[in-house]
Amino acid sequence: MLKFIFAVSAVGLAAGASAPALAQVQSNPPAASQQQASPQNPNEIVCHKQEVTGSRLGAKKVCKTRAEWADLQLQDKQELTRVQTQRGNAGQ
Repeated sequence: MLKFIFAVSAVGLAAGASAPALAQVQSNPPAASQQQASPQNPNEIVCHKQEVTGSRLGAKKVCKTRAEWADLQLQDKQELTRVQTQRGNAGQ
């Protein structure tokens, strides 16, 4: 009986401790969406860390403007679409 009481109280404590954490997690996304909603300077330089293939430790830092990153992302998306379209027609 004593073990049962300890088990129930442990579950109650765990549930009580996770409720504030859950409330904190739920309150963070609106703040993140407000930051993304603000206009961003296309000429601002942004650096990304790119992993080097074949190395666990190797990574290089690539810095470009937001406009250049957006253009690169658009080119990648167009190339992916082109390859997928050609692959679909190759079998016919």
